[in-house]
Order: sequence, then structure tokens, then C-alpha cells
Amino acid sequence: MKVPYAKKWQKEADKLRKIVLDCDLTEEVKWDKPCFTYQKKNVAIVIPLKDACALSFFKGALLKDPKHILQRIGQTQAGRWIKFTSLQEITAVQSILRNYIYEAIEVEESGKKVTLKKASEYAVPEELQARLDEAPELRAAFEALTPGRRKSYIFHVSGAKRVETRAARAERCVPMILSGRGFNERTD
Repeated sequence: MKVPYAKKWQKEADKLRKIVLDCDLTEEVKWDKPCFTYQKKNVAIVIPLKDACALSFFKGALLKDPKHILQRIGQTQAGRWIKFTSLQEITAVQSILRNYIYEAIEVEESGKKVTLKKASEYAVPEELQARLDEAPELRAAFEALTPGRRKSYIFHVSGAKRVETRAARAERCVPMILSGRGFNERTD
């Protein structure tokens, strides 16, 4: 599998790889990307994106981030990344990146884990809740889903800004919920 934007960000990815490797991590290829491990545990990964190249920390939520440069990655609870659009941006913060990498290694050495929220801790958007309340078979099907599948619907519906869009999304989810699959699952 080819990484679609790998070529566009090759120089930035190489620079990030060099910085991480200078911190004594082991490089492996995982998910077709350079992934860096400490004692076989994932610490960081370089990810070429459409609009940037990112250095992502698997347990970034546990890093102190005194420079406030780590960004949350979508809906993930543990991961954090720093995006770059030029070699100059990387060069300007390379000593800071090293500090973050060494801290990420310390997190692995300590055995700390990110405390993850359970699917039941997420509020079901009212538009989806209304559909569940009016159809007992839909509620039963939703409750029978795995926690990750329930969460996929909660995130999808609540991700819309407008009430009308959330309601439309909830409506479109009904057949998928009844079929027992998660929002992101395909039917083959």
C-alpha cells in the first residue's frame, strides 16, 4: 500500500525520522509508516498527511506539553501530534521535539497508561437518543453493539454542528445499527 502524501512530505519526514532516531528509539515500519519503539512498545510515528507531516506520540496525552504544541488527533484519547509544513518549522523546534521524545520514553519506562473513557461515559446525542427512545428494537440493537461500535455512532452524530444535520445522521444510522455493525464498517 502506498502512502498517498509520502512523496510530498519526504524531506520533512526524513528530518523527523533523524531527530527521533537520534533519541535512541528503534525504527520499524508499521501501518506503512516509520514507527519508533522503545522495548517493542510504540512511542511515536511519522505520518504524512494531505496538508502537513506530523510527528505523533501514542501516549501524547500523558506528556506535559509545556510549549503547548501537541494537538489532539480527532477523537483519540491517548494520541497527540505536532504538524509541520516545512523543514524550517521542524528545525526551529528540534530541541523541543527531543525533550518531548525523551519524556515519551520516560512514560514508557514508567509503565503509565492513558485512562480511557468507556463508551458508556459518552453522552448519546439527543437526536440519536430520540430515535432510540421511540423504537425499542433500535434501542436493543444499539445496546447489543460493542462499546466501540456504539462510540462510532455517538461520534458520528455528535460531530455535526447543526441540529438538522445531527437528526439526519441519526436517521441514516438506523439501518446500520439494526444490522449490528459499527458506523465505519463496510458490508462486503
